[in-house]
Amino acid sequence: MKPPPFTYHAPTTVGEALGVLAELGPEGKVLAGGQSLIPLLNMRLAVPPHLVDINRIPELAYVRVDAGGVRVGALARHAELERHAGAYQAVPLLRQALQLVAHPVIRNRGTTVGSIVHADPAAEMPAVLALLGGTVELARKDRRRTVGAADFFLGPLESCLEPGELALAVHFPRLPGRTGTAFVELARRHGDYALAGLAAAVTLDEDLRVAHARAAYVGVAPVPLVVDLTDAVRGVSAAGERSWTLAGRLAQSEVQPEADIHATAEYRRHLVGVLTARALHQAAQRALPEPGPDRTETTP
Repeated sequence: MKPPPFTYHAPTTVGEALGVLAELGPEGKVLAGGQSLIPLLNMRLAVPPHLVDINRIPELAYVRVDAGGVRVGALARHAELERHAGAYQAVPLLRQALQLVAHPVIRNRGTTVGSIVHADPAAEMPAVLALLGGTVELARKDRRRTVGAADFFLGPLESCLEPGELALAVHFPRLPGRTGTAFVELARRHGDYALAGLAAAVTLDEDLRVAHARAAYVGVAPVPLVVDLTDAVRGVSAAGERSWTLAGRLAQSEVQPEADIHATAEYRRHLVGVLTARALHQAAQRALPEPGPDRTETTP
């Protein structure tokens, strides 16, 4: 399959890219990693008259860690962020989720910002941004704005990105102390989109009991669905063996999955319950002091 004809643009600075996008308006489509866009072009599901390739703008290729969290530029590849020791130390959920994104060859080329802008409700990184309450930095020729995750995702494959705008970076905030995280999902094959999955965060109090728990779900709603699960698990001892099934039941009552050729709605709801209990248990264990060997590669 071959893509439809288009006019190719290759700006070398952010200013030049914003100028091109301002001129093209809705007829311009940005190319970064291309791991979602190229298949859409080849299948003629997207037919933009103009393609704006930003890969020649080195100032967008960065991962920066500071006291507030991790900032990821528009050209930082999944693999770079996954291997970044500072990013893992600041926000371990990034690596926990990225290990489940597609396959290594795709992570070597695909960009984290591109995945978030693509706004696929079955993708991992939008859920991470939603759970952490992260932000997206958007720019156009005449202004810049920062949008929170809760307002960024509008629907399946739809974000608040306007014609002429370029997503420059995303920011993933640090979580408070005594907080552990986990990302679990179930897919037909490793690397496929998940039938259902979630990013989870559990914060413990001084007595190492659950003070707060929340999760962001993929594959069961039109956008990443964030659910506060605290009421179901408040006061649970992270060091104990208590079941987390009450939180799973609460999550099941909040989701409204749809059936497709891969799974029924009932099966997806069942997975939500099972995976929620599993993810919260993992996250709580990682919130404990001296949690022992790293378990970020654990998968369902």
